[in-house]
This record gives sequence, C-alpha cells and structure tokens, in this order.
Amino acid sequence: MSICFPEAALATVGAILPPKLWVVVNTQAQRERLATEQIANQGFEVYCPLFKRRIKHARRFEDVLRPLFPGYVFVAVDPSREQWRPLMSTVGVRSVLRNGERPSTLDERFIEALRAREIAGAIIKPSEPYKVGEQVKLSGGVFDGLIAEIVRLDDAKRLTVMLSLLSGQVRTSVPREAVAPLVLR
Repeated sequence: MSICFPEAALATVGAILPPKLWVVVNTQAQRERLATEQIANQGFEVYCPLFKRRIKHARRFEDVLRPLFPGYVFVAVDPSREQWRPLMSTVGVRSVLRNGERPSTLDERFIEALRAREIAGAIIKPSEPYKVGEQVKLSGGVFDGLIAEIVRLDDAKRLTVMLSLLSGQVRTSVPREAVAPLVLR
C-alpha cells in the first residue's frame, strides 16, 4: 500500500524546489488504504509505509503487508499554501495532527529515510543485534560482569539468558540494554 503520486505540476528545468513538508493524517481504524486512495484522488502525494508480517490463519502461515504506523499516513503539502484543510473532510480521514491551528509537519528527510529502507514495497526490519546461543556479557545490576548465553529473544526490550551460577544453570530475563556482545581478547 505504499502509494506515491507525482505532483500535478512539474517544476521547470533547473528550478530549485523547496523541500517538501509532510503532514501526518490520522485515519479511521483500519482504513489506511481507503484514506490513501481518497487523498491521492485529490492530487496529494501520499505515503503509507508498510512492513511484512507473518500471520497464521487456518493452520497456514501467510505474509501480509501491514501499515508500519497503524492509523496514520503521510501527505506532502506545499508549505506556502493552506492546502491541507481539504484533508479534514476526506473519506477515511479522522483528523490531521496539529499544533494549535497549524498542522504539525515532518521534514522530507524522515520520509526519505523510510523509503530508503523499503524493498519491494515493504520496510525491512533491521537485523537482530543478538542471536539465540550467543554469549554476552551482562552489565549493571547484581549480574554485572557475568557471562551468559541467550536462550530466547523475548521482545524488543528483553532477552532471556542462561547464567552459570553456583555450579548450576539459572535462567533469567534481562533488559537488552543490560547486555553487551562478548569481545574475546
């Protein structure tokens, strides 16, 4: 659903274009595709970054594209004109994120950075810094300086590690910030 539409008017050759500003549009629940299509029909450049998610349905696994920011799409606007108001009455749009009466804007570099991570229309998740079975050194807290083995990658914030303590194995969950790759000397 990563849709980009060219602007209606092209700049003359050699003209320097001002940087685009992007507004964040809040869509109705699970209506990103509808809102994107409707906004694009009005001549705006719309961007809805997607990522691949593996889901299980009827005992089958399937890769589907889902919005990276559920409920939000980005729309390029001309900073010199008040052209964002028609977005408020667009089918599928709940609101435009604003700071007072003016829309909150994002720099074009943010959108370019997202687009740079896209492959085949989907944002690619960065590789995990740690792997199951990897030896790490714990830092901070009561286990400071101990060596542990990663046994499970819980979520974005925690790891389950196995420690060798008192001639036995102890499994514990630690924050990702509390581990560092083991550097052998």
